[in-house]
Amino acid sequence: MADPERIATEIMAYYRALDEGATLRHHFRHADAEGGLWYIEAVDDRGELTVIKQAELTSAGRLHRYSWEHLEDEHGGLTDQAIDPARDPLEPIPAGEFHRVWNR
Repeated sequence: MADPERIATEIMAYYRALDEGATLRHHFRHADAEGGLWYIEAVDDRGELTVIKQAELTSAGRLHRYSWEHLEDEHGGLTDQAIDPARDPLEPIPAGEFHRVWNR
């Protein structure tokens, strides 16, 4: 049986290493069906874009942020799925726009 605490520590270490080692970051926005906006920061990891930071700005104006420092809570969590901008409904945005929301 796997130790959940050890697994969580390994997952955090994986995302932290991606975040701290990234030299090129990609930023996207996505509008969901409920009127919320999702802001994504992703890096290339073995040929796939892996999300390392994700912020949801709900239609009610609440902000939920996820990264290696805060993987999940009762509202959601950092996606563990690679993204594909050619297939996924994502709009590229400038880094500054992502950071304005992230640091809000």
